[in-house]
Amino acid sequence: MRKCKSIILTLLVSFISMTMYAQDFICSGTIVDELGEPIIGASVFQTGSKNGVFSDINGEFKLAQVPEGSSITISYIGYKTIETKAAAGMRIVMHEDNELLGEVVVVGYGVQKKSVVTASIAKVSASDLATTAPVRMDNALKGLAAGVTVTSSSGQPGAAAQIRIRGIGTINNSDPLYIVDGMPIEGGLDYVNPSDIESIEVLKDAASGAIYGARAANGVVLVTTKSGKKGKVKVNYNFSYGWQSKWRKRDVLNATEYAVMMNEGYINAGMQPLYSDPYNLTDAMGNSITTGTDWQDELFNDNAPVMNHDVTISGASDKVNYYLSMGYYEQEGIIGGNFDRSNYQRLSLRSNTKYNLFDVSKERNWLNKLDVTVNLSYARVKSKSIDANSQWGSPLGSALSLSPILTPTLTGAAADAQDEFYRQTQPDYPGPILSPSGDPYTIAGTTYNEMVNPLASLSLPGAQNWSHKFVTNFAAELQLWDGLKYRISYGADMSFWGNESHTILYYLTTNNKATHTSASQESDRGTVWQLENVLTYDKTFGDHTFNVVLGQSAMKNTGWTLGASRWNLIDLNKPYIDFASGLAENGERDGWGGPSNPHTLSSMFARLSYNYAERYMFQATVRRDGSSRFGTNNKYATFPSFSLGWNIINESFMKKAPKWLSNLKLRASWGKNGNENIDDFRYAVFTATGNNYILGRGEAVINGVKANGLSNPDLKWEESEQTDIGLDFGFMNNALTFTVDYYKKRTNGMLMTMAIPSYVGETKPIGNVGKMENSGVEFELGYKFNVADAQFSIRGNASYLHNELIELGNDTGWAAYDSFQGVGTITRAMNGEPFPYFYGLKTAGIFQTQEEIDSYVGPDGKTPIQPDAKPGYVRFVDLNNDGVIDDNDRTKIGKGMPDWTFGVNFSAAWRGFDFNMMWQGTAGNDVFDATRRIDINSSNLPSWMLNRWTGPGTSDKYPIFIVGDSSDNWKSSDLYVYDGSYLRLKNIELGYTLPANLTKTVFINRLRVYVSAENLLTFTKYHGFDPEISSGGTSLGVDYGVYPQARVWRIGFNLEF
Repeated sequence: MRKCKSIILTLLVSFISMTMYAQDFICSGTIVDELGEPIIGASVFQTGSKNGVFSDINGEFKLAQVPEGSSITISYIGYKTIETKAAAGMRIVMHEDNELLGEVVVVGYGVQKKSVVTASIAKVSASDLATTAPVRMDNALKGLAAGVTVTSSSGQPGAAAQIRIRGIGTINNSDPLYIVDGMPIEGGLDYVNPSDIESIEVLKDAASGAIYGARAANGVVLVTTKSGKKGKVKVNYNFSYGWQSKWRKRDVLNATEYAVMMNEGYINAGMQPLYSDPYNLTDAMGNSITTGTDWQDELFNDNAPVMNHDVTISGASDKVNYYLSMGYYEQEGIIGGNFDRSNYQRLSLRSNTKYNLFDVSKERNWLNKLDVTVNLSYARVKSKSIDANSQWGSPLGSALSLSPILTPTLTGAAADAQDEFYRQTQPDYPGPILSPSGDPYTIAGTTYNEMVNPLASLSLPGAQNWSHKFVTNFAAELQLWDGLKYRISYGADMSFWGNESHTILYYLTTNNKATHTSASQESDRGTVWQLENVLTYDKTFGDHTFNVVLGQSAMKNTGWTLGASRWNLIDLNKPYIDFASGLAENGERDGWGGPSNPHTLSSMFARLSYNYAERYMFQATVRRDGSSRFGTNNKYATFPSFSLGWNIINESFMKKAPKWLSNLKLRASWGKNGNENIDDFRYAVFTATGNNYILGRGEAVINGVKANGLSNPDLKWEESEQTDIGLDFGFMNNALTFTVDYYKKRTNGMLMTMAIPSYVGETKPIGNVGKMENSGVEFELGYKFNVADAQFSIRGNASYLHNELIELGNDTGWAAYDSFQGVGTITRAMNGEPFPYFYGLKTAGIFQTQEEIDSYVGPDGKTPIQPDAKPGYVRFVDLNNDGVIDDNDRTKIGKGMPDWTFGVNFSAAWRGFDFNMMWQGTAGNDVFDATRRIDINSSNLPSWMLNRWTGPGTSDKYPIFIVGDSSDNWKSSDLYVYDGSYLRLKNIELGYTLPANLTKTVFINRLRVYVSAENLLTFTKYHGFDPEISSGGTSLGVDYGVYPQARVWRIGFNLEF
């Protein structure tokens, strides 16, 4: 019996031991990529637990205490996550996941997993860009990133956009810093082919931008271009061809309406009517007129072509990664393009290569890997342009002003009469400008002031602008130790640009003519070089992950200009300076040139990033910059930042959270950045010549100089201090994501002319005296879902901005900006208001009768406020209640900067078909309509003038029409201001990818064909050509007759071999 018990006990112990052994074992294996190369640092975790390790330099791992039968999860940045049954001696092959790459965010001098990012960064991927078909890189962000306001300057081919990140940060230059593949870029980004872009990251808050210190106050735009992918060589060819047309015309009067209004205006001005019978008009040739000339139809170049070619060759192996591209883009303008006056051509070449010189990471963990990266790019741009938003006789402004009774050209006796008249009255009249048909263009005449026949002006030769840009970046990265890397890079941005033009004899009007021929040419060059040394340490110890960046940067910017002009061309077929005969002694030859002031920047920076189990995150950054643009007292400045993050979803108490909640992260950051984007040597004082004096009995004139002002050795950087708080949500395994950010950005020490008496010198010194504040809320929402075998994706963003000029810093507290001929100042900056705003009087309807005028009295209850008014005149608001309408009653009547900007992207794919649609728009912004010059008596009128006051009760908005109105009716007021909010279908595209089994029979891997439309629909209350208006400088929304964006239809294909 005892023996039996012993046997049973032995069996029981053995069984328990076997059971325990079966429950826990060591899971081991090797993790490699598709080419069999080990993946270092891949995470291996027991699924559903905290038990985990990372693969070593050989890709090997050992995970202890793993219950038999359980599963493990393997993940690594840029690769598809794998979940498999745990075993010993495993071999795990990981595959690249392009979608997962979206979870990697490019930051200054590195990348971070999106889950541990603590700053506010917006990312736009290559797939996002594909839905918008941008022509220029700066337009690529429109509607795709919350907090980024992108306003097209015009629809002219190659026109740059104005980008503002979280508002206008300064009264000076508010442009962000652009970094392309680690190289800061000067002079714009039109050299970048949008098809070459892999991703764009916008560093919006101070914490993300602090690593760039003195240049990051207005935000940073990081552009990463494409590289090759491992596997066989890929050859891609993309082609598109499109037709551009106007999407809207302005409503102006036809010939009969114009004649009726002119007669009425002349009668109201106390003059005789201009036309004896407005309903029976004839033109200069005696032909009967009904509607007359539609100058807009004559001007617009409908179906203007736009064409794009892209060829890329890419691939990668163990030793080399390469991406080669060539692109050619050509666009003809919808205004002047058919006259060769508005067009754009860009040829771009790019070579991105990365070479692995050696990799002995399997043999040792020090000095075991060296990579060399060489990025080369070249762009040649040729363009011609016209005035895109000018009040001084631009083609579109003239088309709106000219009478519809005028004809574009003249024939027969009318042509002879015009020629004879101007030969008799204008001694320097060279003869008519001829149309392509050989008929002379009509000369509008002096009653239109600067406005001229737009077809005649476009027939004149225009300036040919050109540029060549070379951007190179060489880098070497050495693995010093496990997790420790050293990178040295040298980059250069070499630009050459200029223009060539010539003038022929012509006469358009008395103030727009040429009495001599001439040729002019200018050539400029600029070079920016940058040298950087960066140490990076990236290491994980259990749940603790550290990343340390230490770096040094040096940059220098130099330039040169050379130009000349000369009169009297010998041969118009050779319009060059060498073929002109003008003499310098007669003032007929001129030359200029010389170097620009060099600009240097020397910097040191450091960043520490830490996260604990991807639960608690901390990041601190500091950068110290020294700039040649500031005096000895403040040549250097330090810019710090820190940020915190809390992945609440990774807390143990969140295990019981609803399964539909997959992500919850809280972020907070604070930082200080600088702005050194000012002219060189503003801190210094220079001598001014021409201050001669007489000395001695002989009264000899002595050449003298004097100081031109006061120096300011204490001049320092503009500083932008910003706080950001954000929340990131994920639902349903992150199929639905939502992000919200609140920020407050304050710019201190804005550079402004100081308020001191003028007698101290000819020029007042500049000082750090201004303050600006921007605050707002940003939202981003994304949702991906499937319906059967169809995939859908919706992404949207919206941002609210409040801008306020806290302190302008001058002696008045205000400054005038834009003006309008005959009206005066129309935009202004003032303490306590948005910067800038529309400035004018507020109106309260129209005086219907004399009794209303007499009863509109001041505070004394007796004296009329507008004693000179008549029935039909505008009633202005006496804002300060002093009984007088004057400039003291002017106030904010609108603003061009929108309160809200937003964008929505929708995409769908099903069985080879794909559909993309992108909407974008603004709300809370206004437009100042400055297209009707009130000083031009003969100007055509907008159709809303038909609703003018003609008697009591006829109109309470638009006043009586008077030719040469000398009253105050058309002073700057809210009569000019309109709601500029809009919603635009920016891009819509339908494509189809042919079945692979069909295309591969002809050695084509992929063939996609598509049709698309751009600017197909625009919903807006504004009656102008385009509600999206960048007036230049700091102003937005002033419309002098802006060159509108075109509606474009495209067809194209994408071919891959």
